[in-house]
Amino acid sequence: MYRQKTPATLVRFVGHAPLEATVLEMERLRCNACGEGFTADEPETAGRAKYDETAVAMIALLKYGTGVPLKRLERLPGQLGMPLPATTPWERMEAAAKPLRSALEELMRQAAQGSVMHNDDTGMRLLRLTGEPGDKRTGTFTSGIVSLVGAWTIAVFFTGWKHAGENIAGVLNSAPRTAAADPDVRCAIA
Repeated sequence: MYRQKTPATLVRFVGHAPLEATVLEMERLRCNACGEGFTADEPETAGRAKYDETAVAMIALLKYGTGVPLKRLERLPGQLGMPLPATTPWERMEAAAKPLRSALEELMRQAAQGSVMHNDDTGMRLLRLTGEPGDKRTGTFTSGIVSLVGAWTIAVFFTGWKHAGENIAGVLNSAPRTAAADPDVRCAIA
Protein backbone atom coordinates (compact mmCIF):
# COMPACT_ATOMS: atom_id res chain seq x y z
CA MET A 1 0.00 0.00 0.00
CA TYR A 2 1.24 3.48 -0.77
CA ARG A 3 -0.27 6.95 -0.47
CA GLN A 4 -1.74 8.60 -3.58
CA LYS A 5 -0.56 12.13 -4.43
CA THR A 6 -4.10 13.41 -4.93
CA PRO A 7 -6.57 12.82 -2.09
CA ALA A 8 -10.17 11.88 -2.74
CA THR A 9 -12.44 14.88 -2.22
CA LEU A 10 -15.96 15.10 -0.87
CA VAL A 11 -17.91 18.37 -1.14
CA ARG A 12 -21.07 19.26 0.80
CA PHE A 13 -22.91 22.56 0.27
CA VAL A 14 -24.77 24.41 3.02
CA GLY A 15 -27.02 27.44 2.52
CA HIS A 16 -25.73 30.53 4.28
CA ALA A 17 -26.56 34.23 4.11
CA PRO A 18 -23.81 36.38 2.55
CA LEU A 19 -23.97 38.68 5.59
CA GLU A 20 -24.49 37.79 9.22
CA ALA A 21 -25.77 40.09 11.94
CA THR A 22 -25.52 39.58 15.68
CA VAL A 23 -28.07 41.33 17.86
CA LEU A 24 -26.96 41.97 21.42
CA GLU A 25 -29.55 42.94 24.00
CA MET A 26 -28.25 44.90 26.97
CA GLU A 27 -30.36 45.13 30.09
CA ARG A 28 -31.80 48.57 30.85
CA LEU A 29 -32.93 49.81 34.26
CA ARG A 30 -34.83 52.94 35.30
CA CYS A 31 -34.83 54.48 38.75
CA ASN A 32 -38.39 54.91 40.12
CA ALA A 33 -37.30 57.82 42.33
CA CYS A 34 -35.48 60.08 39.83
CA GLY A 35 -36.43 58.52 36.47
CA GLU A 36 -32.80 58.21 35.30
CA GLY A 37 -32.09 55.30 32.96
CA PHE A 38 -29.10 52.96 33.06
CA THR A 39 -27.95 50.59 30.31
CA ALA A 40 -25.57 47.69 30.82
CA ASP A 41 -22.16 48.00 29.17
CA GLU A 42 -21.82 46.25 25.84
CA PRO A 43 -19.75 43.05 25.97
CA GLU A 44 -16.16 43.11 24.75
CA THR A 45 -17.01 40.45 22.18
CA ALA A 46 -19.32 42.94 20.42
CA GLY A 47 -16.39 44.56 18.61
CA ARG A 48 -15.97 48.24 17.89
CA ALA A 49 -17.40 48.61 14.40
CA LYS A 50 -21.01 48.02 13.37
CA TYR A 51 -19.85 46.87 9.93
CA ASP A 52 -16.85 44.55 10.04
CA GLU A 53 -14.29 44.75 7.21
CA THR A 54 -15.36 41.30 6.07
CA ALA A 55 -18.97 42.51 5.67
CA VAL A 56 -17.84 45.45 3.53
CA ALA A 57 -15.64 43.13 1.46
CA MET A 58 -18.59 40.76 0.91
CA ILE A 59 -20.84 43.67 -0.12
CA ALA A 60 -18.19 44.87 -2.62
CA LEU A 61 -17.76 41.32 -3.95
CA LEU A 62 -21.51 40.93 -4.42
CA LYS A 63 -21.83 44.33 -6.12
CA TYR A 64 -18.74 44.40 -8.32
CA GLY A 65 -17.73 40.74 -8.49
CA THR A 66 -21.13 39.23 -9.28
CA GLY A 67 -23.20 42.26 -10.30
CA VAL A 68 -25.82 42.19 -7.53
CA PRO A 69 -27.53 45.61 -7.52
CA LEU A 70 -27.61 47.35 -4.14
CA LYS A 71 -31.42 47.44 -4.23
CA ARG A 72 -31.47 43.65 -4.53
CA LEU A 73 -28.83 43.39 -1.80
CA GLU A 74 -31.16 45.46 0.39
CA ARG A 75 -33.97 42.99 -0.18
CA LEU A 76 -32.05 39.77 0.59
CA PRO A 77 -30.89 40.59 4.16
CA GLY A 78 -34.28 42.20 4.80
CA GLN A 79 -35.99 38.92 3.96
CA LEU A 80 -33.65 37.20 6.42
CA GLY A 81 -34.54 39.63 9.24
CA MET A 82 -31.52 41.96 8.89
CA PRO A 83 -32.65 45.33 7.50
CA LEU A 84 -29.90 46.89 5.35
CA PRO A 85 -30.96 50.01 3.39
CA ALA A 86 -29.39 50.22 -0.09
CA THR A 87 -27.57 53.45 0.80
CA THR A 88 -25.69 51.84 3.69
CA PRO A 89 -23.61 49.40 1.60
CA TRP A 90 -22.66 52.24 -0.77
CA GLU A 91 -21.56 54.44 2.14
CA ARG A 92 -19.54 51.59 3.70
CA MET A 93 -17.81 50.76 0.39
CA GLU A 94 -17.09 54.43 -0.28
CA ALA A 95 -15.47 54.81 3.16
CA ALA A 96 -13.45 51.61 2.70
CA ALA A 97 -12.26 52.72 -0.76
CA LYS A 98 -10.87 56.11 0.33
CA PRO A 99 -7.58 54.71 1.73
CA LEU A 100 -7.13 52.76 -1.53
CA ARG A 101 -7.38 55.83 -3.79
CA SER A 102 -3.61 56.36 -4.00
CA ALA A 103 -3.13 52.69 -4.97
CA LEU A 104 -5.73 53.10 -7.74
CA GLU A 105 -3.98 56.22 -9.03
CA GLU A 106 -0.63 54.39 -9.05
CA LEU A 107 -2.14 51.43 -10.92
CA MET A 108 -3.59 53.85 -13.47
CA ARG A 109 -0.16 55.47 -13.82
CA GLN A 110 1.41 52.04 -14.30
CA ALA A 111 -1.30 51.05 -16.81
CA ALA A 112 -0.42 54.15 -18.87
CA GLN A 113 3.07 52.67 -19.34
CA GLY A 114 1.71 49.49 -20.94
CA SER A 115 2.99 48.20 -24.25
CA VAL A 116 -0.49 47.07 -25.34
CA MET A 117 -3.87 48.40 -24.21
CA HIS A 118 -7.30 46.96 -24.88
CA ASN A 119 -10.62 48.63 -24.11
CA ASP A 120 -14.27 47.80 -24.31
CA ASP A 121 -17.55 49.54 -23.44
CA THR A 122 -20.66 47.91 -22.07
CA GLY A 123 -23.83 49.98 -22.04
CA MET A 124 -26.04 50.17 -18.98
CA ARG A 125 -29.80 50.24 -18.94
CA LEU A 126 -31.10 53.04 -16.73
CA LEU A 127 -34.43 53.38 -15.00
CA ARG A 128 -34.15 57.16 -15.05
CA LEU A 129 -31.61 59.24 -16.95
CA THR A 130 -30.12 62.20 -15.13
CA GLY A 131 -27.30 64.14 -16.65
CA GLU A 132 -25.67 67.52 -16.81
CA PRO A 133 -27.87 70.28 -18.25
CA GLY A 134 -27.16 70.64 -21.97
CA ASP A 135 -25.34 67.30 -22.18
CA LYS A 136 -26.43 65.39 -25.28
CA ARG A 137 -25.32 62.02 -23.93
CA THR A 138 -28.01 59.44 -23.47
CA GLY A 139 -26.14 56.51 -21.96
CA THR A 140 -23.97 55.28 -19.18
CA PHE A 141 -21.08 52.93 -19.84
CA THR A 142 -18.84 50.54 -18.02
CA SER A 143 -15.45 50.70 -19.70
CA GLY A 144 -12.86 48.04 -19.19
CA ILE A 145 -9.27 48.96 -19.98
CA VAL A 146 -6.64 46.23 -19.92
CA SER A 147 -2.97 47.17 -20.13
CA LEU A 148 -0.04 44.79 -20.54
CA VAL A 149 2.88 46.15 -18.53
CA GLY A 150 5.84 43.80 -18.69
CA ALA A 151 4.77 40.54 -17.02
CA TRP A 152 1.71 42.21 -15.45
CA THR A 153 -1.82 42.67 -16.72
CA ILE A 154 -3.61 45.66 -15.21
CA ALA A 155 -7.37 46.05 -15.64
CA VAL A 156 -9.14 49.32 -14.81
CA PHE A 157 -12.93 49.63 -14.90
CA PHE A 158 -14.87 52.89 -15.13
CA THR A 159 -18.63 53.33 -14.84
CA GLY A 160 -20.15 56.67 -15.78
CA TRP A 161 -21.00 59.03 -18.62
CA LYS A 162 -17.60 58.77 -20.32
CA HIS A 163 -17.06 56.19 -23.05
CA ALA A 164 -13.95 54.01 -23.39
CA GLY A 165 -12.08 56.53 -25.52
CA GLU A 166 -12.40 59.25 -22.89
CA ASN A 167 -11.49 56.85 -20.09
CA ILE A 168 -8.44 55.49 -21.91
CA ALA A 169 -7.32 59.09 -22.53
CA GLY A 170 -7.53 59.68 -18.78
CA VAL A 171 -5.38 56.61 -18.13
CA LEU A 172 -2.85 57.56 -20.80
CA ASN A 173 -2.58 61.05 -19.35
CA SER A 174 -2.13 59.45 -15.90
CA ALA A 175 -4.68 61.96 -14.68
CA PRO A 176 -5.44 61.13 -11.04
CA ARG A 177 -8.03 63.91 -11.05
CA THR A 178 -10.09 61.78 -13.47
CA ALA A 179 -10.12 58.85 -11.06
CA ALA A 180 -10.80 61.04 -8.03
CA ALA A 181 -13.73 62.73 -9.76
CA ASP A 182 -15.35 59.43 -10.72
CA PRO A 183 -16.69 57.64 -7.62
CA ASP A 184 -17.14 54.33 -9.42
CA VAL A 185 -13.68 53.39 -10.67
CA ARG A 186 -12.35 49.93 -9.89
CA CYS A 187 -9.01 48.39 -10.64
CA ALA A 188 -7.52 44.91 -10.61
CA ILE A 189 -4.06 43.53 -11.27
CA ALA A 190 -3.22 39.98 -12.26
